[in-house]
Amino acid sequence: MRTKAVITFAFASTLSTSFAADLPRPRGVSPEYAKYYKDASSFACIFNPSITLEASQINDDFCDCPDGSDEPGTSACSHISALSPPSAAISDSTLNNTAALPGFYCKNKGHRPAYIPFTYVNDGICDYDNCCDGSDESEGIVKCEDKCKEIGTMWKKAEEQKQKTLNVAMQKRRDLVATAARLKLEVEEKISNLKSMVQADEIKIQEAENNLVETEKREKLRAITAPKTGGRLGVLVSLAKKRTEDLRAGVLKLMQEKASAEFRVKELEGILEAFKTEYNPNFNDEGVKRAVRAWEEYEARGRHPADDHVAQKEMEDLVQDDSEHGLTWDDYETADRDTDSLYLIESYLPPSARDWLRQKYADVRVFLVDNGILPAVDNDAAGESKAVQDTRTHLDSVKSERDGHQSDLTNNESDLTKNYGPDDVFRALKGECVNVESGEYTYEHCFMDKTTQKPNKGGMDTAMGYFDRIEFVNVDEGEPADGKGLGSGERIALRYENGATCWNGPARSTTVILVCYEINEVWKVVEEEKCIYRMEAGSPAACTPEGSRGASQAAGKDEL
Repeated sequence: MRTKAVITFAFASTLSTSFAADLPRPRGVSPEYAKYYKDASSFACIFNPSITLEASQINDDFCDCPDGSDEPGTSACSHISALSPPSAAISDSTLNNTAALPGFYCKNKGHRPAYIPFTYVNDGICDYDNCCDGSDESEGIVKCEDKCKEIGTMWKKAEEQKQKTLNVAMQKRRDLVATAARLKLEVEEKISNLKSMVQADEIKIQEAENNLVETEKREKLRAITAPKTGGRLGVLVSLAKKRTEDLRAGVLKLMQEKASAEFRVKELEGILEAFKTEYNPNFNDEGVKRAVRAWEEYEARGRHPADDHVAQKEMEDLVQDDSEHGLTWDDYETADRDTDSLYLIESYLPPSARDWLRQKYADVRVFLVDNGILPAVDNDAAGESKAVQDTRTHLDSVKSERDGHQSDLTNNESDLTKNYGPDDVFRALKGECVNVESGEYTYEHCFMDKTTQKPNKGGMDTAMGYFDRIEFVNVDEGEPADGKGLGSGERIALRYENGATCWNGPARSTTVILVCYEINEVWKVVEEEKCIYRMEAGSPAACTPEGSRGASQAAGKDEL
């Protein structure tokens, strides 16, 4: 194999006319340059037409033209190439020393024509990769057979396979674009629904706030208009009611403690009984013997009495609500209603006048309290009434629901404006993860989310970056035969920033460079600088229509 660098010039030019292809051409001249060599008697240097040569000086292995156009089929003028070392062969600065020809032209009949550097001509090496017809070696140093038919057949099969792979990848990309469009439509519909829900929530909040105001007013009115119990009977009833409630609570607590104590005594008796049965009487331990004797004496006096259902029933009756026994405290608490002079007057009025008087009395009291003329009635020293608490709780619940819907709306509106690449294609891959094992780690890439380094032998995962943006980068690398490489040209890249901070270094970041491939796959991970990573990966999402940004270059490399 050739050990020096190989630079291939793929022949991509089209013929200007069919006549050009029929013109006689010296060795190494392509059809597009044949017009300069049509004169059979003389030749003018292409870039320096003032210099004319005899036709016999073409390909005589001596560089006569400053542009090298007289030696299209030899390496005599290879020094003119920018890749060749300087030469003093032609030093006239007034002449054009730029190479006029792109290289030695190989016809490669049965395959693709191509140019090769002039330095490869007659160098004793068969350059079958680019000159499969062997025409670059004519001086007999080596004999290069024409292998274009064989190589062309193999190349054609490989190209057909690559085209099939490309077709599959492009179809998958179309499917991804369709899925992305559907997902985007779902987001738009969700936004529309959430906007309606937020509007409905605002109406509910307004209704709940109005209801709270009305409830607070109603509860205040109830407190103001409640019958007074300032008489001795009312005070006595209130004290008796509270005393009864305290006793009921005490009995209830006593019942709970009694039940707990009975359970613990039974459990302890069971433990001691098992201890007496299972201990070894021959074991000379005074402490054990004393415990057994104490248990026998306790058992002789009689164990804890069995459940007294009658006493239990009596205590249960005591903790029942007073209304279960025919005692309604409200009847007694309002018993001295008639001691209020207002209500004494009411007794002499007809029902319609009585209702009107009560309403006016209540309105005046509310007005006086609201304006600070009378002190507010402390009807509930413990806080708000249950009705007000329930209404306020409902208001808080409606507000919380509105806030949740508003948060969802904001997130979806942000998602709708987010850049998901050409045709929104990466929306369909959001959150989908692929990984590759490399050395001691497995590297994972989750589209539009994050990149992660995972130890293969256990340990914590390391965040290599969180999605930040989509960008385009230019690459110039070789392409493996299996197509799993970046190749050359502009490629789409996903940038992940602000990963875990390196010790004594920056926060980790990753650039995932994608090329068109039939499946989502990570091929290679390299650490270009400390904690700055590059992933090379394939994805159908990276395939783009020819001519659009990110499309493959024209000659010599297709989308894959």
